[in-house]
Amino acid sequence: MRPHRRHAVALETVSVTVPEQALEAFEAALLTACGTVGFFLDEEKWLWTVEGVKDQGADEAALEGALALAALVSGVTVPLVRHATESEGWLARTYAGFPEQLVGRRFAIRGTHLTEAGAPGRIAIVLDAGIAFGSGEHGSTRGCLRALELMAHRRPRRILDLGTGSGVLAMAAARLLHRKVTASDIDPWSVRTARNNAVLNGLAGMLHCVRADGWSSPSIRRPGPYDLIFANILARPLCLLAQQTAHNLAPGGTLILAGLLRTQANWVLAAHRRQGLRLERRINEAQWTTLTLRRP
Repeated sequence: MRPHRRHAVALETVSVTVPEQALEAFEAALLTACGTVGFFLDEEKWLWTVEGVKDQGADEAALEGALALAALVSGVTVPLVRHATESEGWLARTYAGFPEQLVGRRFAIRGTHLTEAGAPGRIAIVLDAGIAFGSGEHGSTRGCLRALELMAHRRPRRILDLGTGSGVLAMAAARLLHRKVTASDIDPWSVRTARNNAVLNGLAGMLHCVRADGWSSPSIRRPGPYDLIFANILARPLCLLAQQTAHNLAPGGTLILAGLLRTQANWVLAAHRRQGLRLERRINEAQWTTLTLRRP
């Protein structure tokens, strides 16, 4: 699920069903118009349903163009399915589907709608269940949090969360390591969401949230090289950014990569090994893989 920008009055759900090789292209296409995008695997047919929630009638031209581009890039043409979604019912289902998420040994991700006491002895990160990718239920987020736990003894000083989304990984690192974290995203709504979540969790002074397109922004490069970089994005952009990411990782630094399917892990790993990085750990959560690499 990707960031939800606001609670709409009249909503519709749009979806496509595609083979795995077209998943990334069609997810990106729906993100041009939808505040919330998720994808679900039919394990019998091995097909993915990519589903988004959007304001009825909004951004139709952008969506049509993005779907045409996704079909051109992937070579897959599929129909777009629509149905009306009641705003209140959708939000209620979202809350019902977001209980407290216990991740690893240290973390608990909680929605703002939860009123009962949380699990004791855990670092609690509070999020609005309706506005953020990275709420703890997704395998890529869970894998990153588990990877963070396992490398925390190194006490990295300079930390970057590249593609921060909700800011959950940046906040978890700030809370666990007691360090300031730079959190960047190409989407201005995600930057705003991460900044708001930092305030919600009492971490406003610990997160520096900036809008940046990968490594193109000096505000991202300047604080580096980093001792720890999270990049929970998608397989293709991870590969495209591999050289720059490795360049901005300090000697002995740790890189945590996620947002990739198990079937994509070796492809992403190869791109980073070519930059001299070494695999330290592979964590699988359902269909998703998280890779922990180090720069010698």
